[in-house]
Amino acid sequence: MHLHILGICGTFMAGIAAIAREAGHKVTGSDANAWPPMSTQLEALGITVMQGYEPAHLSPVPDIVVVGNVVTRGNAAMEYVLDAGLPYTSGPQWLAENVLYGRHVLAVAGTHGKTTTTSLLAWLLEYAGLEPGFLVGGVPQNFGISARLGKSKYFVIEADEYDTAFFDKRSKFVHYRPRTAILNNLEYDHADIFPDLAAIERQFHHLVRTVPRSGRLVVNGRSEALTRVLQQGCWSEVVRFDVAQGWHAEGEPQDYELFIGASAQGRVSSPLAGLHNRTNTLAAFAAAQHVGVPLSTLIEGLQSFRSVKRRLEVVGEAGGVTVYDDFAHHPTAIEVTIDALRRQPGGRVLAVLEPRSNTMRLGTQADELAHSLRDADLCFVYARPDLKWDAPRALERVGARLRIATELDELIARIAAEARPGDRVLVMSNGDFGGIHGKLLQRLRAG
Repeated sequence: MHLHILGICGTFMAGIAAIAREAGHKVTGSDANAWPPMSTQLEALGITVMQGYEPAHLSPVPDIVVVGNVVTRGNAAMEYVLDAGLPYTSGPQWLAENVLYGRHVLAVAGTHGKTTTTSLLAWLLEYAGLEPGFLVGGVPQNFGISARLGKSKYFVIEADEYDTAFFDKRSKFVHYRPRTAILNNLEYDHADIFPDLAAIERQFHHLVRTVPRSGRLVVNGRSEALTRVLQQGCWSEVVRFDVAQGWHAEGEPQDYELFIGASAQGRVSSPLAGLHNRTNTLAAFAAAQHVGVPLSTLIEGLQSFRSVKRRLEVVGEAGGVTVYDDFAHHPTAIEVTIDALRRQPGGRVLAVLEPRSNTMRLGTQADELAHSLRDADLCFVYARPDLKWDAPRALERVGARLRIATELDELIARIAAEARPGDRVLVMSNGDFGGIHGKLLQRLRAG
């Protein structure tokens, strides 16, 4: 079968492409933009990516057009698909019908930590010899790819609450029908499609409705929003984490005693920095236990986990300055990422932020940003021309630590001028940020 994927360079759709290729299908795709790590993954798989959305890309006519949620009405290729009556579907629908049907799906949902928790859960099952399939919104470094079919009945998937496609406004995760579901946390996000937190809670309840009685919900016990989700109705076993009556930890983020209720389960040594990653680990452990992985294997397997690209990933070092890349694009994620780096030994933390996500550009969370940056020694913010809010005014509480630039070259110059040996530059964006990492390292080397 020949699949043509519109929006193929998104993290989810690139995963679909990889799985379809592994299953023996011919895969082509179109996209307006491409950047690593997905562009390099597609290139390595030999999948042709065509620039833009031209009707000519659909010749010869594919058997099915898989439509990413980046595609809207008015898109030239999509209009051609509709006019020509070509068969089309969404990515989640294709995955559900062709890959997930009949398998034990382990889904990881939540506002934060989905990619890391999904990657960890897939690795723990792999370490236990279960050979799962997976689809992650990033590249787990233990595997080097974002998605694969797997050789067993188990499939681990990052379960996003964003809408499915322009013709299917349900959240992606309602298509997956998990038997094990992690509800990691829940905050307001995606202001471009959800009017308020209650609307997102409703979508999470739709996910809960799809989990069978024999399934397991692994739920953050500290989240009031998730408590409200379960109050709307729940028919499955509920296992809570990060609370005393459930799975919890006592100790430091990377060295702690694991408890289930009052019962100690063993000492855990973790390669993952930050309290948020300790919580992610508890969730992954509780989900893996549901499919029979012993706790001793989980604790052992964690030690060899190598995390995910773009999650506190060291990009390079120049002039004694280390540059990190991180996907953080929500105030809470920004806060915990800075905290995780701060807890590691080293010099000053220089936070560099691009408010790029739809929610960030709209300014819905602008008032929370100043608080999220409080633990950084210096804060450099790229005030993109498409911001719908006044960055200097919204961030004035950051005070003398704040540096705002409206041009990328200006931002790089200011960081390079203020960075000194021993500093750690934490670059945060959900895009490629104009290649700032390489440009900054080059500038630092030049002195």
